[in-house]
Amino acid sequence: MNVNIKRLSPDAQIPQYAHASDACFDLVAAEDVVIEPGETALVKTGLAFEIPEGYEMQIRPRSGITLKTKLRVQLGTVDAGYRGEVGVIVDNIAHLKVLGIDLDRKAIEYDEIASPEVIGDPLDNKWDYFGFYPNNTYLIRKGDRIAQAVIKPVEQAAFTEVAELDDSDRGAGGFGSSGVS
Repeated sequence: MNVNIKRLSPDAQIPQYAHASDACFDLVAAEDVVIEPGETALVKTGLAFEIPEGYEMQIRPRSGITLKTKLRVQLGTVDAGYRGEVGVIVDNIAHLKVLGIDLDRKAIEYDEIASPEVIGDPLDNKWDYFGFYPNNTYLIRKGDRIAQAVIKPVEQAAFTEVAELDDSDRGAGGFGSSGVS
């Protein structure tokens, strides 16, 4: 399948599959973004896609980022008719640490606290890729692989309103009805 891509930023990177057999391709940040604890940010890719009709692009988290950081990429869908810039929604679920206590009021070590005067500007290229920064702040750098995406077929449903639904073994049981362990 061919997918046309328009570069909207000179810093945008055309998606690539890391391995020949991968289902998903990487989406790369086209700008530096600092995400403080509890914040949500839109990370721009600098790309617009022409998804073929009958398909969608699903944006998904990268497992390493989810496992090793407090950053959470939100699932997203890019519909075939959308021609704007694709962005990735990222939450920083870490707790803010202030004056030696975090929001859960647990004591923390003094060396975990550092003022901006001590650390400096996070955009000065001294900070590491997706590292842990003062007060649980994260920096996504231009060129970082921030999410992955897959292009899948879409089948649209036809909806019919009825007075009653057919019975099933499960019925209306949900939200833990099959047990929690």
